[in-house]
Amino acid sequence: MLDRDGFRPNVGIILLNHRNEVFWGKRIRTHSWQFPQGGINYGETPEQAMFRELHEEVGLVPDHVQIIARTRDWLRYEVPDHFIRRDARGHYRGQKQIWFLLQLMGRDSDMNLRATNHPEFDAWRWNDYWVPLEAVIEFKRGVYENALTELARYLPRINHHNRYLRGGMRPQQHRSDQGQQAESAQELQSPASSSEPPTNP
Repeated sequence: MLDRDGFRPNVGIILLNHRNEVFWGKRIRTHSWQFPQGGINYGETPEQAMFRELHEEVGLVPDHVQIIARTRDWLRYEVPDHFIRRDARGHYRGQKQIWFLLQLMGRDSDMNLRATNHPEFDAWRWNDYWVPLEAVIEFKRGVYENALTELARYLPRINHHNRYLRGGMRPQQHRSDQGQQAESAQELQSPASSSEPPTNP
């Protein structure tokens, strides 16, 4: 389903955890990372398409998330000719997207990259909100930057219950506490621990 200019309607999803980190998925059998996204089928609203894609790509259902915001208008990117099937060249130009900002209300264990027989990702991790755009395929970077910038104003406030942390100060530690932290640090540095970011298969 293309519009008169050759752009396919599409949705993009920025999924937040309680630390305002975003879901970052590794495309199956590649080294590129991206947000969940997918086309809007005939008769679907952008919101309906978003929930369908969220389940197909991440395994989440509406009860697992809360919609915080969406972009006001379509964000477009053109796809280079060598990425377009020959029979579609001259008609298909790229994607126009509505982006949704979601808050995860469920748990990490609710994620399921194999919710369907056609998985999009083979690994995932939580990443800082301002994702490294160099990890995104070049022709999508402008849309990613625009979506992140427009939706950043809606990021939930993170409540720090500790007044010392709010003021940029650390409370005085008792010596026994410091000793326990030193032991914990040694455990984290043991060969059994991994320095890789957590990912799910």
